[in-house]
Order: sequence, then C-alpha cells, then structure tokens
Amino acid sequence: MSAPNTSANPVQPKTETEWRAVLSPAQFRILREKGTEIPGTGEYNKHFENGVYCCAGCNTPLYKSTTKFDSGCGWPAFFEALPGAVNRQPDLSKGYERTEITCAACGGHLGHVFQNEGFDVPTNERHCVNSVSIKFNEEQSK
Repeated sequence: MSAPNTSANPVQPKTETEWRAVLSPAQFRILREKGTEIPGTGEYNKHFENGVYCCAGCNTPLYKSTTKFDSGCGWPAFFEALPGAVNRQPDLSKGYERTEITCAACGGHLGHVFQNEGFDVPTNERHCVNSVSIKFNEEQSK
C-alpha cells in the first residue's frame, strides 16, 4: 500500500483515461462519476479498527477511525473529517438539495454530509461515505 498523501497541495490532476487506469471500475463509478454503492454492501460499513481512512483515489487521509460511528444507514458514517481534507458543495441531482463531500486533494466523490439527524455525536453531522471511495490504513503501534 502506498504511503498517505500528506502534502498540503492537491495531487496532480489526472485525465479520465488516467483515472480509469488506476481505479477499479467500481472506484471510478463512485469517485469520478459520483455513483453510490448499494447500502450495506461496503467493506467499511461495520469496520471499527484503529487507523485512518484515506481517499481511494489519491491516498490523502480523510477521517480518523475515532470519528466513525454506527449510524445504521448502510454506509460508513463519520462525524468529522480531518481539517481541510473534505470539500462540500450543494448537490441538486436528486431534485432536492443535499451536500456532496469530495476529497479536497483530488476531487473524488466520497458521499454526502447530513446535519441535525439526532445522532449522539459532537458535530451533529453524519458524513455518509461510500466504502469504495476510501481505503483503511491501520494504526501502527510504536
């Protein structure tokens, strides 16, 4: 596994052809075409190990495992991203407004963020993330 992208600068832009060469078809559909995986099918939905979840496209760290919680929604849920790791933008693609979240480094689609749903989390937010768009890096003991 490659080392996480720790640079404050965005990764070098890629063409669609370059993304297709480095991503699986499922990763390309979600990260580059803003798809959604079927709820309850992702490998990180019920995953609660210590570590960091990074972007599957560019390996930029996005979420600490300590911010992950079981929301019951069928996708990995986090209450907070690492500072500056995730961008937010309005998404009207379903006919109503919601907030899309993308990797700040490569622009890859991660999922959506929802607020005020009543979960007992410090931010009152649920970052609903597709498992395919992230990769887990286990926390190494020192």
